[in-house]
Amino acid sequence: MAAAWGGPSFVYAEEVRLPYRDVTITGAGSSFAAPVYEGWGTAAFSQTKVHVNYQAIGSGAGQDQVIAGTVDFGATDKPMGEVALKKAGLYQFPTVMSGVVVIVHLKSVPRNTLRLDGPVLAGIYAGMITDWNDSRIQALNPDIKLPDEEIVPIHRADGSGTSYVFTSYLSLVSPEWKNHIGAGTLVEWPGGAGARGNDGIAALVRQTEGSLGYVEFAYAEGNNLPVAKLKTHDGVFIEPNLESLAKAASSADWQESSGFTVSLLDQGGAGSWPIVSATYALVPLKAMKTAEGAGVRRFFQWGFEHGQEINSSLGYVGLPAKVQSAILVRWADK
Repeated sequence: MAAAWGGPSFVYAEEVRLPYRDVTITGAGSSFAAPVYEGWGTAAFSQTKVHVNYQAIGSGAGQDQVIAGTVDFGATDKPMGEVALKKAGLYQFPTVMSGVVVIVHLKSVPRNTLRLDGPVLAGIYAGMITDWNDSRIQALNPDIKLPDEEIVPIHRADGSGTSYVFTSYLSLVSPEWKNHIGAGTLVEWPGGAGARGNDGIAALVRQTEGSLGYVEFAYAEGNNLPVAKLKTHDGVFIEPNLESLAKAASSADWQESSGFTVSLLDQGGAGSWPIVSATYALVPLKAMKTAEGAGVRRFFQWGFEHGQEINSSLGYVGLPAKVQSAILVRWADK
């Protein structure tokens, strides 16, 4: 069956027969995706009879485990390339989206009012902008008296899909960052302090006056952390929220991507948050006909069709309906 964009949700013929038998599936990888998969798994069981055992061990480890065949699906925030997918025999697709936000600790600046843009963020993390009253930051904040304090940039010390998204954004908006540091789950940070996980970043920022760090939107929202406004592609400063994340996703040209790996960074369109990314699932082709493979399929199809309320409550945005439909159709072709 050819891939389709839009139309009714796809139903697999072998899944029409009810009731399903209980099946346990294992997944591992992205911590970014963990709250959603755990939420879907709990809510979906009564309809799908799929028990989901998911371990948040990081994107790289998730890729390794699904390639090794020790889990039924992997999860990664850094999508694998087509050559690697073909070699490993994997089907890759996005599942949900969220954003990366910048959290700050500046007592003298009103909460959620600090304005930053991509080049300034890159300059801070590259060690080129070291003080809060630097003229480049002050120019973005003409109505705020910025303190004469040293900036303490906090970054992830562990390999992280969140770091990959954040450094990919910096590489996109700053040629200097791209040429000298680049994007990756773990890069050679020029300075600042490192912490492990969203918890570690948040804790160190709370403890350190004059600091800033980056965390997932869902984590910042759930923990009521103070965030900076960022300048959009269209030159407007906005705060992160579900609406601005969704606008970035709707602005992307998904049909041009054969593997659903379209970039959602710095999208145009009014009100689009500039640092948005999808998280991806990895499914072994050779296991699709097994009971576990069918369970993985039921789980993700349920999430696409019924998980929107859970997504929103956790600070995530679901894929556009036409993308979900195309993923399920292509899955059936494998």
